[in-house]
Amino acid sequence: MPIHAKFRLPTIRRLANCKISIYADDHLPAHFHIEGRSFRAIIEIETMVVRAGDVRRAREALTWAETNIELLRSKWLRLNRRR
Repeated sequence: MPIHAKFRLPTIRRLANCKISIYADDHLPAHFHIEGRSFRAIIEIETMVVRAGDVRRAREALTWAETNIELLRSKWLRLNRRR
């Protein structure tokens, strides 16, 4: 079973080559996941620092995230109330 299979994984945004998701009950710091056909990355919401993975093919997702940081913050808080 994948590591987050037991958690809800809402897709926040679908883009041409990837999707942006936030896991429920996930660890700090607040972050989102970018998942594409052959790449994955974890990005911290407040700083947009890449915590893991490869973002070379995720420019569109990073651009979208930078302009929608308030939405990402609110989704993180709703899905991770215990944090």
